[in-house]
Amino acid sequence: MATTDRVTGTPELALTLGGGGARGAYQLGLLRHLSRRFPELEVPILTGVSAGGINAAFLANHTGSFARKVDTLLEWWLSITVDQVFRVDGSSLVSHLLRGLAQFAWFGGRDGARQLRGMVDTAPLRALLQRGLTGGADGELTGIESNLSQSDLRAVALTTTRYDTGQTVIWTQGRDISVWKRPQRLARAGKLRVEHVLASAALPWLFPAVRIGKNWYGDGGVRLHAPLAPAIHLGADRILAISTRYGRNDAEVDLSKTDLYPPPAQVAGILLNSIFLDLLDQDAYNLERVNDLLKRVPEQERGDLRQIDLLVLRPSRDLGKLANEYEPSLPPLFRFLTRRLGTRSSRNQDLLSLIMFQPDYIEQLIATGERDAEERAEEIAQFLS
Repeated sequence: MATTDRVTGTPELALTLGGGGARGAYQLGLLRHLSRRFPELEVPILTGVSAGGINAAFLANHTGSFARKVDTLLEWWLSITVDQVFRVDGSSLVSHLLRGLAQFAWFGGRDGARQLRGMVDTAPLRALLQRGLTGGADGELTGIESNLSQSDLRAVALTTTRYDTGQTVIWTQGRDISVWKRPQRLARAGKLRVEHVLASAALPWLFPAVRIGKNWYGDGGVRLHAPLAPAIHLGADRILAISTRYGRNDAEVDLSKTDLYPPPAQVAGILLNSIFLDLLDQDAYNLERVNDLLKRVPEQERGDLRQIDLLVLRPSRDLGKLANEYEPSLPPLFRFLTRRLGTRSSRNQDLLSLIMFQPDYIEQLIATGERDAEERAEEIAQFLS
């Protein structure tokens, strides 16, 4: 865990941003706190997956001070509505639903049948990312190369899942980096484009996969067993990781989320949490254990292993439960369809919170993140110092 084909140079700070769909807005609250207290903060290594991949790409691609980059990203998030992420008009939602049922029941293996690639149409998200990331003619994130040349950035990595092989593929762009390969995961170097960002955030089943080259890729959280590894491989000695996963206490763990038979929405939420959000905790635990072992080993005997300082920031409240308060403001037909999955039968809306790109919910997520950062302000300042 603490070994790497590392970039040579001085100790580097990495910002690692986890997934969580719409819950990625929570990260903006923490980033806004950082930008206000440390407006000239240097973060040479940026890694992200899913919604965290979008945020990492924005920070890597835009120029200026850290505060200016965060302000640009914050403005982008505050402008988002559900219909700018996927189509919520009646014809699109109903046609996708009917095609999905037909494919499942009859036409799934029929040659020539039009294949359903996702439960929603994410063409609006592609257009939104294209505008926000100011990609070139081929969707290239041209600002990354500019930041690399000015030494503002050392490396950026976005994680995807290759659907035909099941491999985790980390797309990297940086200065003097070496790619790596581990069981079921590998890194590839090259210029990042909008397609890489879109693929990293392509929630399985819900959002369609994205074609890069000859292969199809989806959300990088599907098989990402070591979320901290990309930052370490790229040379980080300190990692500030932001999760969107709420850590429930013992009393909350035993509290039932529903009095009825678990509805599909609740089961799906648990599955998606286990895929996208739970692994960071295990990876952080493993890293701390390696750090403890290295303290007992003489430096000359450590080989290429080294200690990595880690600070994990996470929500102080359940963001899935928070989604309950804003569910009534969803577009009517979309709300109707999600309720058919049982979203109103559960006290915790983990599934819905992934796709609830509602302005009021997003604003509350950002405010929650900023409050959480304020409560840990001194701990964060000490870590960054």
